[in-house]
Amino acid sequence: MKTMQPLSKMIQQGFTLVELLIVVIILALLAAIVVPQFASSTDDAKLASLDTTLGNVRSAVDLYFQQHGEYPGLNTAVDAACTGTDGNGTGGAGAQGAQAFLDQLSLYTDADGGACSIKDANFKFGPYLKKNTLPPNPITGVATLEVVNAGDILMAGTAADLGWKFDIVAGKFIANDTTDPDGVGPLPSYDQR
Repeated sequence: MKTMQPLSKMIQQGFTLVELLIVVIILALLAAIVVPQFASSTDDAKLASLDTTLGNVRSAVDLYFQQHGEYPGLNTAVDAACTGTDGNGTGGAGAQGAQAFLDQLSLYTDADGGACSIKDANFKFGPYLKKNTLPPNPITGVATLEVVNAGDILMAGTAADLGWKFDIVAGKFIANDTTDPDGVGPLPSYDQR
């Protein structure tokens, strides 16, 4: 025959309030240590992406300069000899320079910078970029392009909410923003050519 156990042994004891508070405090401390590490790695990834994008576009600009003797966007991309889709940016500072910059880097070009969608004996250079749009600036998320003709090799970004900036005289291509992802100050070496 089975004997009955005392009631005190049958009741299971749980965690005390002090034990639960200690566990919660330990979890909060771990979260306080781990969460900032994820935010830091996100900023590092943005800076790495920015560095890669700047390198790719700058390489395309340098190759264009080597083959044409001038920077993209300086002169017109419109060319009457084109039998396909013609470039339509007329060059210079501003929106027309930005369009000519994109046309000349993303289409085939002739020796004078005229752009065309069809490669032939006249349009034998390029394309230098695979897409006909610039990728967004990883820091700001904006893909706009501001084209200037200042000839300033020390050119800096002008606004915190823009994409890219290019000087058609100096050939300098930079991220057109004024702060790093943490909002601490100017981007370190990413604006230097």
